[in-house]
Amino acid sequence: MKLLVAGGARVDAGKTTFSVGLLEAIDGAIGFKPRAGNDYWFDHDDVCRAIEEGRLYGKDVHRLAATSDRAGEEERLNPVHRLWRPTPGRRGMLGEDGRTFLVDRVRTRSGDSFVVNANAIDADLFPAAVRESLPIDEAVWVQTVPEFNEVMADRYVPAFDRVESAIATTDPVVVESYGDIAVPVSGVSFDAVAIVEPSRVRVYDGERYAKAHEIVSGSAHEGQLEERVERVVDPLDPQATHELPALTSDERADSTAIAAAYTDAYRSLLDIAFR
Repeated sequence: MKLLVAGGARVDAGKTTFSVGLLEAIDGAIGFKPRAGNDYWFDHDDVCRAIEEGRLYGKDVHRLAATSDRAGEEERLNPVHRLWRPTPGRRGMLGEDGRTFLVDRVRTRSGDSFVVNANAIDADLFPAAVRESLPIDEAVWVQTVPEFNEVMADRYVPAFDRVESAIATTDPVVVESYGDIAVPVSGVSFDAVAIVEPSRVRVYDGERYAKAHEIVSGSAHEGQLEERVERVVDPLDPQATHELPALTSDERADSTAIAAAYTDAYRSLLDIAFR
């Protein structure tokens, strides 16, 4: 059984909380988040925790790993992780407004490698704590988009291929997307899909969702396209919609409490998956 959790809002949709409760509700399930990122300023505690270990990962995959009984395997569950920093009034190398990509961590066959934005170092935007904690001087440095694209082909694409294979051979599995991206990995068939947003979740049949994604993308082979959730679900009627009750911070930190609060939504998702 393969379940996808995607977001109906770009930020703070509640995907990870929903995914953690879902993992708790399914015996033996493993949670993946193929692509993720966090911000040195907004997520400072999480960044510091990771770099103190000489690692780079975020709180979302940390929670998924803990609930999946895979603590310490964050890099396997999340092969590509990006670290940003806010840069108001500045456009980054990748065209981002108001924030700048600093460094990516990419899982390779031989371990983790790092890809550094050389422009951020040249502009004195690179935090000293990150440079001191990670092997930045041994990393691949990129300064232009063409350079970055070459590294993408050489390192990122194989990393995504490997995580897709891992997801395909894992059962049961919960895959959490990033932002409001409709499908975080290609080549994986999901049995059911949960679109989470503040206060509700919409549940869809996996095959119908995949067909809608293919139509919106133009072709199942156009893997470069990152379609937004709402474009995909616009022509679809959800199989079920459930209100998600507000949870306290203590409840959100407790996978058992989440599973109890969202029982009806999980039951609908599993019913559709098993049809």
